[in-house]
Amino acid sequence: MNEIKKPIDRSKLRQKLGKEYFILKRKWNWIFTDRNYSKAKTSINFQHSVFKHRSLILRPLKDVDMYLQENKRTNLAIAIKHLNEIEIKPNEYFSLWKLVGRPTKRKGYLEGLVLKNGEIDRDTGGGLCQLGNLLFWIFAHSPLTVKERYRHGFDVFPDVNRKVPFGAGATLSYNYIDLQIKNETNTSFVIKLWLDDTHLNGELLSNIKIEESYKVEERNHIIKQQSWGGYSRHNQIFKVITRENLETEEMIVENHAIMMYNPFLQNTKKPE
Repeated sequence: MNEIKKPIDRSKLRQKLGKEYFILKRKWNWIFTDRNYSKAKTSINFQHSVFKHRSLILRPLKDVDMYLQENKRTNLAIAIKHLNEIEIKPNEYFSLWKLVGRPTKRKGYLEGLVLKNGEIDRDTGGGLCQLGNLLFWIFAHSPLTVKERYRHGFDVFPDVNRKVPFGAGATLSYNYIDLQIKNETNTSFVIKLWLDDTHLNGELLSNIKIEESYKVEERNHIIKQQSWGGYSRHNQIFKVITRENLETEEMIVENHAIMMYNPFLQNTKKPE
């Protein structure tokens, strides 16, 4: 249980060809799907807030140039224009990439931070995973159903000032590593997204008041040493739903990641 195979080191050519194959496969699926995807922005002012969250844009990270973080702000600003005020009607799917499209230099996207096979790299449109993380956390606190979500196979950075549980986010890579949810209710929702000087902000609103309340909890968190020598991290994320003092819960994601740092580093600071 919780065994993870040692990562396979594939050539850059194979990685690129594989990526383009899956991009084309997803585009083909979009053309011939019978799913009804959200695509229209609403002019209606939805009054009922379901959940609101914000995340810091500039995060000083070890061995990461800050200009990549500044570029992330630009990339986020471009992407959220395609998502802000999108209405998610009953029986509709929300697909982040179907709305945002491919991030390219021609569209104004800049070089930003990305993770490739557990290593820090840079690529056009980098940093949009922060958008995936924010949206997943918001959707997890709502009646909307997560249908497609991915997590990095590597845990790259130690928990420093973490505001949400490990694995309570969604990684992104155009277009096959997507975040998709479905509205399986009779209520319509709208997502609001905006930037201020320091944070990416998001809020989900509904056209009628939601009677249930939602909270998200981490369960069964463990760190395990693998047979090949590395460490891995595992947990489960549950949604707890309360209605009229009755609680129900459901597991929404399960995470398994290879740790790229020593989880048992000692505090080397000398006592005063």
